[in-house]
Amino acid sequence: MNAILYTSNTGSTAQYAKLLADKTGLPVYSAEEAKNKLPARSEILYLGWLMASSIKGYKDAAKRYNIRAVCAVGMGQTGTQVEMVREKNAIPAGIPLFTLQGNFDVEKLHGVYKTMMTVMVKTAGKALAEKTDRTPEEDDMLDMMFHGRDRVRAEHLNAVLAWYDAQ
Repeated sequence: MNAILYTSNTGSTAQYAKLLADKTGLPVYSAEEAKNKLPARSEILYLGWLMASSIKGYKDAAKRYNIRAVCAVGMGQTGTQVEMVREKNAIPAGIPLFTLQGNFDVEKLHGVYKTMMTVMVKTAGKALAEKTDRTPEEDDMLDMMFHGRDRVRAEHLNAVLAWYDAQ
């Protein structure tokens, strides 16, 4: 493996990429930096943020690099929604996919994403708040929507690191 490459919007994915770099010793690059520093077809571990189950930057990275594993950072709890994310992004079955819970702060979002998530929090958040039989995962999502909070944790990378160590 040559490097860790990431695309981040509010910083959660960048935090995970740097944590992985510290644990693996691999160099870490943003997608923009990598264009000038990482040769095409390099083997990478790719991290991207999720928007409606779509991993930002994945398709471009897959065209240029040899992706060995993918980490998708979003609002859902670590290890959830894997099959939905795999299907939506057409990630081949042979490429490991890990989902990681990131931070959520509408104020850190930019442009259309800020507008979209503001509306989502108001509509979906209200519906979820009114639901009487919420699951623990739904309680967590509701808490994240209204209170944000730092959700990036080194222990969320345990499965990724176990995979990496087995290579």
